[in-house]
Order: sequence, then structure tokens, then C-alpha cells
Amino acid sequence: MAFWFLLLLGLITYLMVQRSVAGITRTPVWLLWLVLMTPAILWSVWTARYGNNQPLPRALLIWPLFICPILYWLLIHWGRHDANRTTAKTTNSTTPELKQVVNTMPESAPVRFIDQAEETVVRNCFPWSVYYIHNLEYRPQAVILRGQLRTTPAVAYQQVRENIEAQFGDRFLLIFQEGLNGKPFFALVPNPQAPKTSSPTQEKLTRPGLALLLLTATLVTTTVVGAEIAGVNIQQLGYNPVGLLQGLPYSLALMTILGIHELGHYLTARYYKIRSTLPYFIPIPFFLGTFGAFIQMRSPVPNRKALFDVSIAGPLAGFVATVPLLIWGLANSTIVPLPAKAQLLNPDAFNPQYSLLMALLSKLALGSELTAKTAIDMHPVAVAGFLGLIVTALNLMPVGQLDGGHIVHAMFGQRAAIAIGQIARLLLLGLSLVQPGFLLWAIILFFMPVIDEPALNDVTELDNGRDFWGLLALALLVIIILPVPKTLATWLQI
Repeated sequence: MAFWFLLLLGLITYLMVQRSVAGITRTPVWLLWLVLMTPAILWSVWTARYGNNQPLPRALLIWPLFICPILYWLLIHWGRHDANRTTAKTTNSTTPELKQVVNTMPESAPVRFIDQAEETVVRNCFPWSVYYIHNLEYRPQAVILRGQLRTTPAVAYQQVRENIEAQFGDRFLLIFQEGLNGKPFFALVPNPQAPKTSSPTQEKLTRPGLALLLLTATLVTTTVVGAEIAGVNIQQLGYNPVGLLQGLPYSLALMTILGIHELGHYLTARYYKIRSTLPYFIPIPFFLGTFGAFIQMRSPVPNRKALFDVSIAGPLAGFVATVPLLIWGLANSTIVPLPAKAQLLNPDAFNPQYSLLMALLSKLALGSELTAKTAIDMHPVAVAGFLGLIVTALNLMPVGQLDGGHIVHAMFGQRAAIAIGQIARLLLLGLSLVQPGFLLWAIILFFMPVIDEPALNDVTELDNGRDFWGLLALALLVIIILPVPKTLATWLQI
């Protein structure tokens, strides 16, 4: 089990490194990956050599966590410095906000993709009463138009976009961002999807056969894990395959929660005409039976309103599906004595005090049977429901490209979202000192980029209603991950 977990962690870490920093540094991805994986490899080797009876030395536990992040950052910085020197002859200095514009474009786009006559047409698309252009700058794969905003951001973007489309059709994408100086600017970039609007492309994008195959495989792997949770001896399933049916409650409950979560994203993306794949499940033959599900959006998000709606739809839909399944599962669970050393993810003797929301739902479902000296032998459906809460909380973390990162980006803007993401990392790291179960989360979030791609209109702010729902989503995150305060635990008698 430890080997498979290390293998899975290594794969996830490699994909994260490749996606986040491969384009900004010349340091080899394998070297960065090896630095990040060093603590886990050292700990795994120690455990394999001495077993669980001999605890890790304090130095082996602390020093890798201290040295490896610093070395990781230095390697990225050195590789980035070399890359900047090699490209200094062909590009000017690039501002941070411009990097976000360029990153959304295909690498094959030319440096200067409009001629002098087309530049005049572009300038005429910006009425002086809407956005008065001060200067036009050419950058790799983008034309930056800076000026003075003379109306509301929504009106300006709508008017200029209509003018650009009237003159150039779908040849360009129009991006509207807020610069580091607080002044909004426009960027005109080649539209990578302009020649790909035929229906065969859309059919290839969705790939229903692949989605169905992954769904079937995940149903099998989660059913096997569910049977093990239900107490079935997996090694004897070949002699008694009927025992596999006992894994269906866990499997169907967990896949329902994950599927509804991703369908919330998918249907909302379709509403805003954002091209996206079908939900794809990730089967694994161990651990939980799946590593979740995901969709990929293949076209830019039009504005912060769409970014907010698509991002919050998944966690809210998944949470709505989780609560009734969790309550039913808890109601059908049994009470057992609380062990001396309770663990966070022990379904045979679960202590609900690790989560405020979990404690409230457990007390609602079990009533006076649940006391401070008892734990819960969780029904498989309750295990799936609890995992649904964990998935909801992890996705609502306000960091980078997680749903929570998109939500705070849509609510407060990209610059504020970066600061919030950094604060969230530190808070979770502090919480992991109290609850070690969150240490892996803290490590993953630490290496996750805090910057996500902007919407096309990334300036127009949300309405008060969406701000309210965003605050509710962040409050939901808090009550899931915070432990029960002692005063409340005494009042609830748990």
C-alpha cells in the first residue's frame, strides 16, 4: 500500500511541476520533481527499513521539509535567470500581467500579427468616449492597448468587443485586465480556436467513449475498495464474488457525489458556451478506489461572473449531494468506544470532533448515543459522505486553480486572490501543526501555483448576490476543516 501511495504521489507531483513551472524555467522538470519528492522518498525508505514501530527521527522529519522547498525555489530561480538571458535579444522586459496574457496564447502565434493598416482599424475600434488609447505596444503573441477608461468596465468591454468582431470576426480574442498600476488595459491576441469551430472537433473534445470507459473502471475499483471497507476479505473474492456487492453502497455513493460535483462545473460551463470535456473519473486500484474526477475547459472564460458561477457550481452541487447521503450513512452506523489514539481517517472508530460540520451532522444523525467517550464505526455510505466533505473542502481552498482560488479571483480580482492564496497556505500549515492530518494538504498547496489564468473581461466586478454566495462558500470551507471548539463540544456532549 505504501508503495502504491508513493507512486501516486509521485505522479501527481510530476504533473503539478510540469504544469506550473515547466514554461518559466530551464531547470529540468525531473530535477524539480526529485527535490519535491525527496522528503516522501526518505520517509518511505525509513518506514520500509524499520517499520512503523520505530518513529522517524526529528531531524529526518523536519530538515527535508525545510531544505527542499528552498532548494526547489532556487532551482526555479536559476533556471529562470538563464532563460531570461537567452531571450533578452528578442523580447523586451515583460510585466507580470503581460505574462498572463501571453500564457493564454498558442506558442506558434507570430510576434507581430497585424500590419500598419490593420493597426489603424484596431485603433478605430476604441471610441474615445469608451476607452481613450494612449499608446499601443507590441509584445510576443499580443498587442497591448493602454489608455483611459471613460465608462464602466462592462460597457467598455462589450462595445470594444463588438467593434473588434465586426471588423475581424473571430480572428482575435479581446482581453481586458487590470494592470499592476491599478489601470485597466486591453490586449488583442490571436484566437487559437478560430479555425476549429466545426462539429467534428467538438465531438472529439467530448470523447464520450473515454468518459464511459473511465466511469466503468472507477465503478469497479471503488466497489472493490468498498467491499474491503465493509469487512469483506478481498483475497477470497474469487471464491465468493457475491461479497463484491457489499462494496456497491460505498461505490455508488462516492461516485454520485463526485459525478454531481463535476456535472455542476460541466453544465454551468455549457451555459456560458465554454468548450469543455465531459467529466472524467480517475480509477485507482487501491486507497479510495478513485482519485476523483475532473473536466477540462478548452476555451477562455468570458468574464469574472462566468468564472465565479462555473467554479462555485461544482462544490455547491457536490455538497448538496453529500449531506443527505452522509446523514443516512451516519444514522446507519454504529457506536463504538473511543480508542486511546483516535485517527482522522479511521472509519472503524471515527472521532467526529476533527471537523465542526461533521460533528454537527453526526450529533443530528445519532443523537444522545454519541458522547465524548464514543466513536463511530462508519457505514460505507458514511465513509463516502465524509470523503465528499473532504473533496468539497479541498476544492474550496482559495489557492490558484482550485475552485476556491477561482472564486476569490472572481470576487476580489487576481492580485487580491494571489495574496489570499498565500495567506491560506500559511493558515493551513499552522492548522497542520494542531492536526497532522492536514500536513499533506499543506505541502500540496505550497507547491501549487497561486496565479490562475484571467477571464477575457477580468475587470468587471461581481454583483452583491454572488459576493454573498462566495462568502458562504468560504464559510463552508471553514466549518469543514476546523475542529470542534471545547465549549461547543461540551454543549453537544461529544
